Amino acid sequence: QVQLVESGGGLVQAGGSLRLSCAASGSIFSINAMGWYRQTPGKQRELVATIASGGSGNYAESVKGRFTISRDNAKNTVYLQMDSLKPEDTAVYYCYVDCARSYYLDPCQYYWGQGTQVTVSS
Repeated sequence: QVQLVESGGGLVQAGGSLRLSCAASGSIFSINAMGWYRQTPGKQRELVATIASGGSGNYAESVKGRFTISRDNAKNTVYLQMDSLKPEDTAVYYCYVDCARSYYLDPCQYYWGQGTQVTVSS
């Protein structure tokens, strides 16, 4: 089993910055990709950014140039630096782990964090 602990959400004014962190712990041999999704009431959860184990990031068009995803493989932690925040970035942000294995030949497991609220005021 893998546990995800998110931190860093909060309230910020438009144009400000926040940094989200998500640490994975437990029996971990490897993790493929890690990432962040977000969701607002009445809408589907949407991709914000993901990063592969090799460090290649993938971003939603709406956050490109403003958000930066990074990863510390030694700590099994993923970060999301959010700059130039806009009110439309307000959402619950969820950490996601893609294909975690406890041992080399284990099947992939997928995990979601509990979510952290990000509120951007205008």
